[in-house]
Amino acid sequence: MSDQTLFNVAVVGATGAVGEQILRLLAERDFPIQSLKLLSSARSAGTKIPFKGQELTVEEATPESFEGVEIALFSAGGDVSRALIPHAVRHGAVCIDNTNAYRMDPETPLVVPEVNIDKISGHKGIIANPNCSTIQMVAALKPLYDRFGISRIIVSTYQAVSGAGAKAINEMLRQSREVLNGNEANPDILPVGSLPVKHQIAFNVIPQIDKFQDNGFTLEEMKMIKETKKIMGDDSIEVTATCVRVPVVYGHSESVYVELKEEFDIGEVKALLADAPGVTLVDDPENQRYPLATDAAGRNDVFVGRVRRDLSNPRALNLWIVSDNLLKGAAWNAVQIAEYIAIPQA
Repeated sequence: MSDQTLFNVAVVGATGAVGEQILRLLAERDFPIQSLKLLSSARSAGTKIPFKGQELTVEEATPESFEGVEIALFSAGGDVSRALIPHAVRHGAVCIDNTNAYRMDPETPLVVPEVNIDKISGHKGIIANPNCSTIQMVAALKPLYDRFGISRIIVSTYQAVSGAGAKAINEMLRQSREVLNGNEANPDILPVGSLPVKHQIAFNVIPQIDKFQDNGFTLEEMKMIKETKKIMGDDSIEVTATCVRVPVVYGHSESVYVELKEEFDIGEVKALLADAPGVTLVDDPENQRYPLATDAAGRNDVFVGRVRRDLSNPRALNLWIVSDNLLKGAAWNAVQIAEYIAIPQA
């Protein structure tokens, strides 16, 4: 990419788990960078981060940090995005936001490149990255939607603790040691947020991610429901979700039941999935080959397996979908969008 136009780039939340992955991908992909500004909270300002043989110093993110910045990748929480993105846009930056701040804004494209890259052209300075669990599901379902149509989706997620941040990872590891030693787990982090009760995650599953809404669903579940409709551009799809935190470090897994609008051949379904961009089909039950979180960790693709026709509905399928939540579910999806903006399309 060295012969491309170079861009002034900022990464907000550079010291976080997703920010670290964004920086790694920008380096590995040789993204066309003129200058790179690393931004974070005042607490992290002054941190030194290596990038392509240089040592860059993290600066505190302020409204004036974006002067001259052309592409800004945000992954520092919704409050930070809401506070700083308007200023970045004012300075002329295109902002790729990895938080929930702008996802359902009607004027903001919600983009998974393999699904709806055409929506980028309508941006007004902000492009939203969807929720991690939504991204992997729609990437896998898009070729089926295009060929057969989709009327209904029922999804249950098994989400890794890394989706709740480094503190959640550390808590799971600490609790595991405590329980194995016969001690109390003493939960302090999960579920994340200003919630009155915390639960043990070691050797346990927690059927709550984010706060409960008035309808009995959690915010995470409502994200999947609303975002799927917006990304697919089809409000007629019926979607329901149950989101669960499991004691896995990296990689979200999903059990997905999908009702198609047309009759299908299971061989064609598998062929469509095998040929889909960004999707790897791992479906060999005779040899016990199917997607695993441990295999997906550190890889950019979405992995699909356990593909089978439903026994009660001849137009329905059951799928198992796995992806690294910090990569395709966050950093890689954002860098793909940035590349589309930066590199002229054929």
